[in-house]
Amino acid sequence: MSNKPVLFDLEEEADAPSVAEAPPVPDPVPMAARPNAMEQAARIAARRPSRLARWFWALLVAVIGAMASVAAWDFAVGLIARLPVLGWAVTAGLGVLLLLALAMVLRELAALSRLRRVDALRHQAAEAADLTAARAFTTRLEAFYKGREDLSWHQARLAERQDEVMDGDALLLLAEEELLVPLDSIALREVEAAARQVATVTALVPMALADILTALVSSLRMIRRVAGIYGGRPGFFSSWRLTRAVLAHLAATGAVAAGDDLLEPVLGGSVLSKLSRRFGEGLVNGALSARVGIAAMEVCRPMPFSAQHKPSTRKVVQRALTGLFSKEK
Repeated sequence: MSNKPVLFDLEEEADAPSVAEAPPVPDPVPMAARPNAMEQAARIAARRPSRLARWFWALLVAVIGAMASVAAWDFAVGLIARLPVLGWAVTAGLGVLLLLALAMVLRELAALSRLRRVDALRHQAAEAADLTAARAFTTRLEAFYKGREDLSWHQARLAERQDEVMDGDALLLLAEEELLVPLDSIALREVEAAARQVATVTALVPMALADILTALVSSLRMIRRVAGIYGGRPGFFSSWRLTRAVLAHLAATGAVAAGDDLLEPVLGGSVLSKLSRRFGEGLVNGALSARVGIAAMEVCRPMPFSAQHKPSTRKVVQRALTGLFSKEK
């Protein structure tokens, strides 16, 4: 190897790029929050059990009920033989318990019947093609909400104005504006409150199980309240049926697969890029809760949304979540 000095040409080339002409450093890509909690909750609740599973649970409940009934009867008869006064008191208590169970069953049947009325009204409104069908639907809708004090003024206003309308679509729009739009604003407030709760708990509680539990409990309570606002009055089993219908509708429309495509236009990419993973998941789960609420409104509402009154998911998410984080100017 030669130890002679080596000469380097240090003359700057004419076409070398300068530092001033270099492109700016791009902003960091917003972190993709995984909507695992709400997505898992929706898919679990919307999953339809197999026929074998339904037969198994029905037979198990029947066997357990028969065993409990026989055990209670033997207990009451044996107690009457040993201690007549106490035995008859226990027998009377079991009778009252049976009457209460029967009353609960009748209440559940009434709740299911009312939910079927809501479904029938929604289908009738969707199929109303002329003025006669629209008047028939309006009459049924007025009968459905008869006796509600919060809608008494609106019902009187509808009764005064509906004879002036000579078009079926205009009559349906008038019925929607007078009876359902006031209920929509109340239901939207419930949806926004549930979305904020899910987002806050997911962001602040560092437990994976807490995400799913909060999403399920908040969704069940929100769906029940939305149904009550529209007149559904669901019971325990009817609430579960309604929840499955809502989440099945949500899964069928593909709204459960939301992500940053919804949050970035609402909050801004610069905000999302500065959030931690927990806060990002909280925002996505809150957005999905809002979508669950809007799906509940569509299922529980006794009339489909018209184009001018259909709530925007993006606006609902913006009102529900922008109060949690402020945009940076």
